[in-house]
Amino acid sequence: MSAEKTTTVQIVMPQHCNGYAKPRLFGGQIMAWIDVIGAVAARRYTGCAVTTVCIDNLNFLKPAYLNDTVVQEAMVTWTGRTSLEVRVDSMVERLDGSRELINRAYVVFVALDENDQPTTFTPFVPETVDEKLEYAAAEMRRNARLQRQQVSRP
Repeated sequence: MSAEKTTTVQIVMPQHCNGYAKPRLFGGQIMAWIDVIGAVAARRYTGCAVTTVCIDNLNFLKPAYLNDTVVQEAMVTWTGRTSLEVRVDSMVERLDGSRELINRAYVVFVALDENDQPTTFTPFVPETVDEKLEYAAAEMRRNARLQRQQVSRP
């Protein structure tokens, strides 16, 4: 099963910004948008309800400002038995149509059945070179998360 991109578009409005002289998009707002589009991509892929487990990696590369158009693209990069990772790229889209990456996040979700219990779904099998690279990197992030969990347990 391949992973299709899920896309959303937002215009940065005053309620999305901090109080600086040149209003910037508030980091918490973009995090909320990331969680929503990531969940939509995960739900579409699994055909199940999902819950966020963690945002494994979140990098704020550049700001977005009041009245900017923010385009977000989400795609499944890895699946386990009941969990999956979704990469979300956030970009500012200029009026000429060009885009600049401002944020990249990797979000881990668990698929849930009708009783809110973890459930299995069709595994993702990477096909393209880019998908295979993302899948390998996702496995490394997963292994690092598992090691951190072992270290933090009493």
